[in-house]
Amino acid sequence: MIFALLLFVATLRVPDAAQFVGAPKGMPVADAQLAARTHEVASLLRCPVCQGMSVADSPSEMAINMKEQVRELLARGYTEEQILKYFELSYGQFVLLRPKFEGVNALVWLLPLFAVVVGVAIVLLKIRKLEQPLPPRAEPEAANDDPYVSRVRELVRGDKQG
Repeated sequence: MIFALLLFVATLRVPDAAQFVGAPKGMPVADAQLAARTHEVASLLRCPVCQGMSVADSPSEMAINMKEQVRELLARGYTEEQILKYFELSYGQFVLLRPKFEGVNALVWLLPLFAVVVGVAIVLLKIRKLEQPLPPRAEPEAANDDPYVSRVRELVRGDKQG
């Protein structure tokens, strides 16, 4: 049973990158240059398991498989842009360590900047308002008929008469 399952999985064909990004547009890479380019391109992809690490640096099995895919695509002549597009179509824009500045990503970057500008504007307005001299305080009317309030006002002013 297990052998049949393994045989079935081995015969499954992974979709060809050409279905997603077209035919290879670059020259096939080989040998030492292939290893260097593989590491370069894999360092631009985020590991879906580790999420904080690039595919080049992650020790997870998923990252190792993705790095091998990058190696295979480079060996077949796919360009860096095509490989990044392939992984973006497969995993979504989250897989890119440097996401594109469009849509929600642009909002994620611009909204905090907008909030800082609004905050600075509010602080400057408050400071300007504090710098203005306060209008003179009007004395309460002495025509108040309550003798208790009048006596309290005299004591507050320092008048010790009475």
